Amino acid sequence: MKVLVVGGGGREHALSAALYSSGAEIYSAMKNRNPGIVRLAKDVCLIEETDVINVVKFAKSSNVDLAVMGPEAPLEVGLVNLLQAEGIACVGPTREAARLETSKSFARELMQRYDIPGNLHFASFDNSKDAKKFIRDSGLELAIKPIGLTGGKGVKVMGEHLQTIQDADEYLEEIFRQNMGGGGVILEERAVGEEFTLQVFCDGRNIIPMPLVQDHKRAYEGDKGPNTGGMGSYSAEDHLLPFVNNNDRDAALNIMRLTIEAMAREGHPYRGVLYGQFMLTCEGPRVIEFNARFGDPEAMNVLSILETPFLDICQNIVDGSLSKDISFARKATVCKYVVPKGYGTSPQAGKLIEINENAIAREDARIYFAMVNEEGNDILTTTSRSIGVVGIDDSIQAAEEACERALDHIHGEAIFVRHDIGKAELVNKRIEHIAKLRKA
Repeated sequence: MKVLVVGGGGREHALSAALYSSGAEIYSAMKNRNPGIVRLAKDVCLIEETDVINVVKFAKSSNVDLAVMGPEAPLEVGLVNLLQAEGIACVGPTREAARLETSKSFARELMQRYDIPGNLHFASFDNSKDAKKFIRDSGLELAIKPIGLTGGKGVKVMGEHLQTIQDADEYLEEIFRQNMGGGGVILEERAVGEEFTLQVFCDGRNIIPMPLVQDHKRAYEGDKGPNTGGMGSYSAEDHLLPFVNNNDRDAALNIMRLTIEAMAREGHPYRGVLYGQFMLTCEGPRVIEFNARFGDPEAMNVLSILETPFLDICQNIVDGSLSKDISFARKATVCKYVVPKGYGTSPQAGKLIEINENAIAREDARIYFAMVNEEGNDILTTTSRSIGVVGIDDSIQAAEEACERALDHIHGEAIFVRHDIGKAELVNKRIEHIAKLRKA
């Protein structure tokens, strides 16, 4: 089967690898020349993924049977709608269904309308004056979010990123001045706890959960520094997390099931991968946000241990015949991103990265090329994340050690890694935090 993969990051390399290993012939539409995807692909079109007219032309000229969506931006501009209109099946939601991610106010209002548990108190604004007044009148610490897409970097929380009311005012003014995420803002109550990610396959009606993952947004060790697209993530061998029990996972899964049912009742059935970002609080899971696609880096964690052929899952998604018989290896994973120095503020692009792939393969690890460029035999940084390194073993500790061994085989003058991800000290900090919240 000929499959188009849209996007050129680490997530899309993981998607391409999983499809290729299950027998697909890969075609790629991406804006950068990702060497990992290039090696797997029958043909590559270097193009902005939001140039939907020409992406569709490439898909048609390649006679692809199926398209798998990577990033969120093409969903917002209706790539799935156009591909489906040309008879090309898609693993990914339509523009209307993708509003679960592309409009934070839509997602909150949907949950409110259908009385779905796990929602947060919120208010949406189209101007900074009213938003500032709400902050003062509420007297609460709030999360400030542009309503639309910001590449996972637009959320700032009072008491965490914003220390004073003046800081909050300045960020609101920045959002509207720069038209971030379309220029609207949503203010949400601050949820206190630990974040975790639950991703599900969905065929419009049935949902199948994947192993839980915890991402790390902050750039620097100890959860410090600016928010990023994600510096790394880990999953556990039991497919839960050390601070998340079965009841917590089931509650989160029920929220996602009810959300999918609500989308069907709205007339926009959801097909593809739905990502739920949850905060585990003393009152159970609360929804931080939905994403209308695999997470990045979380896709690398789960696809690296997927045992069921991914192509079969994709076919079942578009056919509406998802089966519960989807299996993942009982392994832990730890992913750490190699990023350009300055990532999150002023990343250094065009810098050489040296990689010994044969040595990495001997370390119980995998690498996924992300937003790098291949020029001749050289791999060069861009302004975004460069390489995802995934250690795989029987425990988080062993997987973290495998990841670190693999990282020893990657070198460059202008690269950076957040090394504390998956280490016992940080994991135990999460466990202790939740234990205190439950006790309280």
